[in-house]
Amino acid sequence: MKNRLGEGFRTLLSGEPDGRPDWIQAIGEGSDEGLFGPGSAAWAVHGDLATLVGGVRALLMQTLQPGALAGVQQHSRYQHAPIDRLRGTTRWLVTLTFGDTALAERETARVRGMHKRVRGTYNDPVSGNATDYSASDPHLLRWVHVAFTDSFLSAHQRFGSTAIPGGPDQYVLEWGVTAKMLGLPDPPESVAELRDQIASFGPELAVTGDSREVLRFLRNPPLPIATRPAYQGLLAAAVTTMPADQRALLGLKALPHAVVDPVVRTMYAGLRVALGTQSPSEQAARERIAVKV
Repeated sequence: MKNRLGEGFRTLLSGEPDGRPDWIQAIGEGSDEGLFGPGSAAWAVHGDLATLVGGVRALLMQTLQPGALAGVQQHSRYQHAPIDRLRGTTRWLVTLTFGDTALAERETARVRGMHKRVRGTYNDPVSGNATDYSASDPHLLRWVHVAFTDSFLSAHQRFGSTAIPGGPDQYVLEWGVTAKMLGLPDPPESVAELRDQIASFGPELAVTGDSREVLRFLRNPPLPIATRPAYQGLLAAAVTTMPADQRALLGLKALPHAVVDPVVRTMYAGLRVALGTQSPSEQAARERIAVKV
């Protein structure tokens, strides 16, 4: 049972029962510790299962910015191939976190190439005007970055199994390195700056027909039947960690912490038994670093 659970989970995220597709194996190769290295805040946060809640929360947040959402709606395959999109996001996250510097730069170049093709026009619900957007626009990059950073940090603070080396400010500072690589010149470098930058988007945030469509999808994505109860637990946990104003915009109601938290922590405990204490990506990185020492 333990092996089946572990293999099923790894297959869902990576496509391989052992959790080591080609891009994970590439993390085991290279010439240095990478952008962060063992003992970093990024390794602690992104190596923890709390990222599952953080990922769902980030998607919920991103539906609130119409320009960022337009890129997802018009260029993403999320409705037809949600698992592929999940794996693509996982690849970017773990490669920049655990890969060596050269691999992180190659992955960043791949994503920047994708961003160049993501452009179009959407109807701005605030101004009522047709507005151009581009995934390479620093303003939209900022929203995606702060939504991601805030979500993974909040999820870890609530459900993470380890302390963050250097504290939350260190995590915000470290993960800002990846935003600069993607073209954002001045990402937040502390939790206070992160909160300020999120607040600056307040006048732009809105729920549109596209938002509601994505929200319906996120509430009931076409995942394998065996994973759906667990996903609903992650979704409920993600909602409880969101700020009240964002929940209100999306029309989401949070279940009591006393109901959600024990369910999620029990689920995580079972997954940690099935998967071990280190992800395949972290194991590959440690193997690479051990050889180089």
